Amino acid sequence: MPINDLREYMSILESRGKLVRVKPQVDPDLEVAEVLRRACSNSLGKAILFENVKGSDLRILGNAFSSDELVALSLGVGKVSEIGEKLGNLMNPDIPKGILDSVRALPRLREMAGIAPKTVKTGPCKDIVMTANASLHSLPVLRVWPKDGGRFITFPLVVTRNPDTGNTNIGVYRMQVYDEKTAGMHWQLHRSSSLSQRDAERIGKRTEVAAVIGADPATIFAAVSPVPDAFDEYLFAGFVRGKGVDLVDCETVDLKVPANSEIVLEGYIEPGERKPEGPFGDHTGYYTPVESYPVFHLTAMTRRTDAIYHTTVVGKPVQEDAFLAKAAGSAFTAPVRLLLPEVTGLYLPPEGVFTGLAIVSIKKRYPAQAKKVMMALWGLPQLMFLKFIIVLDDDIDITNLKEVLWATTTRVDPLRDIILIGNAVTDSLDHSSPLPNVGSKMGIDATKKWREEGYEREWPEVVDADDATKSLVNNKWNSYFA
Repeated sequence: MPINDLREYMSILESRGKLVRVKPQVDPDLEVAEVLRRACSNSLGKAILFENVKGSDLRILGNAFSSDELVALSLGVGKVSEIGEKLGNLMNPDIPKGILDSVRALPRLREMAGIAPKTVKTGPCKDIVMTANASLHSLPVLRVWPKDGGRFITFPLVVTRNPDTGNTNIGVYRMQVYDEKTAGMHWQLHRSSSLSQRDAERIGKRTEVAAVIGADPATIFAAVSPVPDAFDEYLFAGFVRGKGVDLVDCETVDLKVPANSEIVLEGYIEPGERKPEGPFGDHTGYYTPVESYPVFHLTAMTRRTDAIYHTTVVGKPVQEDAFLAKAAGSAFTAPVRLLLPEVTGLYLPPEGVFTGLAIVSIKKRYPAQAKKVMMALWGLPQLMFLKFIIVLDDDIDITNLKEVLWATTTRVDPLRDIILIGNAVTDSLDHSSPLPNVGSKMGIDATKKWREEGYEREWPEVVDADDATKSLVNNKWNSYFA
């Protein structure tokens, strides 16, 4: 059954002992963030609801996705890879060739119709509507790190529409609160919302924005996932939920938002307006320096009567964002395999801060295939930011770093198997690159080499015990240590 809103998800968490209610008063200035970070670092694996927040009548929810178990639970699956398998089936390019095939395709077409978003007249997010009296200071916005430039809204689902294509985009972009009515919008250079804003700026048009705080888990997952630009995130959320998302029209901007949201901030960005944003302690483990970003002007705030302020904190891995990123990577392995059928696995280690490292396994069928896979991955949205790619044979468990290091050190000749690419696209948050957004990449071919790849010797056989001995020892294992 689909989870309709954040509160329904919280009820499920509480019924399973996965929600902690914090009764003592907490301060959104540094204290809340430290509690959330420490709980995640200690692998608590539970969401935390702060019920008594200093200076606010709203409650704060954090760490709602702070383990693999919680992410799977929020999406209604046993394991997140199930979504990837389902997505692969949905995107299967088979086209009906006759009447019988068309009949067989009907259930799939009905499924697609059922996951489309639906506009409704109103919803809980309209319990309270504020326009002239709307204030960002009414929210318990966190200061996350001591040297942050201010308080940051860290988990807004920012909704925009491209003025040329009409496509809606939803992404998570932090917002630094400047005053009651304005905030910095951290739209990095390559992100879809940034591109849409620059398209609007080119024609002298304002960019309308809606920032949703506290949506249903599937919509949150859609916002953090590398959904292709042509694929609507609301539609993807419906696919994940198995049911379309109910949407309502905003009050002051021409955008739609989930009807069951906790809080919605409406506003606009003026063409050409920029203001210094930051510093901010980011998911890289470093403070992102001060840079100029577009300015969000608040025109309305709508919310539930007893709204819950949903937030997250980041820092040196591993924090909550690592589990969502891991799930998104797992879910999109199947679509990647549609483009690259030789890929058998794709893993983005959280310690690699998402865009730093990809470990890939392939079923190798021809010489230099690993390099072809590297080039293809660097050409895909989101994956274009990858700094390092390691490609291995499919006999290696890519999530086991012991096996990855063993294969990399025993199957790689550095001169032959490492490629370097200069003047390439990098993540805006890569502080090691010599220029902003431009740096180098490294690909490591850690597959076993063929003669056609210049390896003239016979590749040695991997040592392993025989099956009979393994079975014997398995059966007697406990008796050895009795």
